[in-house]
Amino acid sequence: MTRSADISLDHIAELVISAKKFFDDDQLKSDVHTKGPIDFVTEVDFHVQAYLQEKLSAEYPDIQFMGEEKNNDEIDFTGLVWILDPVDGTANLVHDLNASAISLGLCDNGKNVLGVVYNPFTDELFTAKKGEGAFLNGKPIHVTDAPDLAHCMVAGGTSANHRQMTDWTFDCLKELFNRSEDIRLIGSAAIILTDVAVGRFGAIFQRYLMPWDYAASQIIIEEAGGIVRDFYGNEPPCDRPSSIIATANENMMKEMLEIFKPVE
Repeated sequence: MTRSADISLDHIAELVISAKKFFDDDQLKSDVHTKGPIDFVTEVDFHVQAYLQEKLSAEYPDIQFMGEEKNNDEIDFTGLVWILDPVDGTANLVHDLNASAISLGLCDNGKNVLGVVYNPFTDELFTAKKGEGAFLNGKPIHVTDAPDLAHCMVAGGTSANHRQMTDWTFDCLKELFNRSEDIRLIGSAAIILTDVAVGRFGAIFQRYLMPWDYAASQIIIEEAGGIVRDFYGNEPPCDRPSSIIATANENMMKEMLEIFKPVE
């Protein structure tokens, strides 16, 4: 039986990097399908997921696999589960914005313990394993030492598929803007989350994310010294959607929880 502690982070990172080839195929990028009015999926998504699922299943047949582009109803989260977003930021990919990432996490009995986030356009590779620190292209990283929101940039997402929350979202954005240096909306949860880990942003938010959007980044942020919570201040789950706030320190988390009060 495979133990998470025995898995080589470097090897998993190499597997993720090897999927870059699908992003270089213009035909795959241009083959776009819609899952909803503004919810896209490309052949890159399908090819990356099929490729990594095949590789991981061959090497770790006893580890379950959760992916954005498959049915995940039968997964038992008391065991080990790979959690993959083959393209985080698919809309960015469709619009040729070059801000998308492969995000692969490992959940062990409900806790994220390993993460790899790779941006094939910038070749930035973020990695972390529980208790071993966080790294960008092999170099240790840490969250910003800014004391509060007023001394840092922040980022977020508008949850474009949940337009019923538009007024609430932009009311919160206005307050966040007034409390911080400035705001960026980038369109990839994995990218803005890892940007917290490396100190580019002091805090980020998004109201509705799936586990594959944040599983890998959560452990990367935590190993870089940061904090990840939902809008209630709880640790986000591995097995269902969650709101997400990530910050560099407890003071910023307190500020963010004041701004982003839960709305049912």
